[in-house]
Amino acid sequence: MKKMQFKKTDTLFTLFIVFISGFLWFLPTGFEKPELMENTVHEQARIVSVDNSDLKRHGLILTGQQHLVLEVETGRHKGEITEGSNVLVGQMSYDKLFREGDRVLAVLKTDGDAERIISTRAADLYRLDVELVLFVLFGLFLVWFARWTGFRALLSFVFTALVIWKVLIPLFLKGVPALPVAFLIVSSTTSVIMLLITGFTRKGAVALSGAISGVAITAVLAVLFGALFRVPGTSRDFAEMILYAGFFSLNLTDIFLSGIFISAAGAVMDMAMDVAASQAEVVEKHPGITRKELIMSGFRVGQAVVGTMTTTLLFAYSGSFTFALMFFMAQGSPMGYMFTMNYVAAEILLTLVGSFGLVLVAPATALLGGFIYKAGKAGSV
Repeated sequence: MKKMQFKKTDTLFTLFIVFISGFLWFLPTGFEKPELMENTVHEQARIVSVDNSDLKRHGLILTGQQHLVLEVETGRHKGEITEGSNVLVGQMSYDKLFREGDRVLAVLKTDGDAERIISTRAADLYRLDVELVLFVLFGLFLVWFARWTGFRALLSFVFTALVIWKVLIPLFLKGVPALPVAFLIVSSTTSVIMLLITGFTRKGAVALSGAISGVAITAVLAVLFGALFRVPGTSRDFAEMILYAGFFSLNLTDIFLSGIFISAAGAVMDMAMDVAASQAEVVEKHPGITRKELIMSGFRVGQAVVGTMTTTLLFAYSGSFTFALMFFMAQGSPMGYMFTMNYVAAEILLTLVGSFGLVLVAPATALLGGFIYKAGKAGSV
C-alpha cells in the first residue's frame, strides 16, 4: 500500500511538472519587442543564385555584400522569388558566406498588409529542422532505453531549459541580484530533477540534500575566489554587447560568478546521486549496517568517483577555450603570462571552483546519507 502511494505521488508530481513546463513555454519573458517585429516575418528560404562581385578580400577577411536571389519556402509568401543581401563586415566569427542551394532563415520586411515583400535579409543558415531532428532522436533513444525514468529525465531536461530561458535570463536582465537568484533557481531545478528521477524516497532526499549542499559550497567558493581572482564579467563572450544594448546597470561580474555554480550543478548532481544510490543499495542488502559503516561506504564510493569526475569537468570546460590556448601557444607566450590573462584566468576559476565543489559534495552526501538512511525505522530507500 505504501509503495502504491509513493507511485501515485510520483505520477502526480510528474504531471505537475508537465503542466508547469507548458505554462513556462507560453510565458512571455518581458523582453519581447513587438514594435521591432512589426511587418517582419522569419521564413525558410532557398538561395537560387549568388552574386559575389561586390566582395573584397583582405588577406583572410572578406568584406562587402553578397547579392542573393531567394525562393521563400514557408509561410504566406511561399513560392515567391525575392532579392536579398548579406553584408560581411570582416569579422569571421559573425560573417556568413552563402552559396547557391543553401537553405537560410530569411527576414522578410513586408508592407502594411503583409501582401508584398519590401526587403529581404538572409540571417543565417536554416538549422531549426536539423536541431529538431537531433532533439527528437535524443528523446526517443532516452525513452526507449530508460522507459519511464527516461521520460522523466527528458522532462527534467526540457523543464530546466525553460526555467533558464524564461525565468533566469529575464531576471538577470532586469537587474535582480544575480548570485541569490541563480542559487535559488539552481536549487529549485535540482530539486525537480532529483524528485522526478528518484521519486519521494530516502534516496531522493539524500541525493537532493547532497546536491544542494554541493551547489552551496560551489557558490561560496565562487564568490570567495572570484574576489581574489578579480576577473571582470566582461571577460566572457557577448558581455560587452549586453552593455552596448543598453543594460548599463547590470553587475556582469556577479552574473559571471553565478555561472560558475550553474555550470557545476550537473556534475554535482551526478556525484550526489552516485553516493546516494550506492548507500541505498547497501542499506537494502544489509539493513543492519551501522551509521558509521554506511558513511564510510559512501566515502569509499565518493573516493572512487571523484578521480574521474574532476577530470570530466576539465575536459568539459577546456573545449570552450581550446582556440585561446592555441593562439597563446602559437604566439610563443610564456605559460605564466597566459595564465594571468583575464580570459584564461576566468576558465581556470570556473574549472577549479567547480572541481573543488565536486570533491566536497561526495563526503557531504555520505554524511547526510548516514543520518537520513539510518533515521528511525527502515522505510522506502
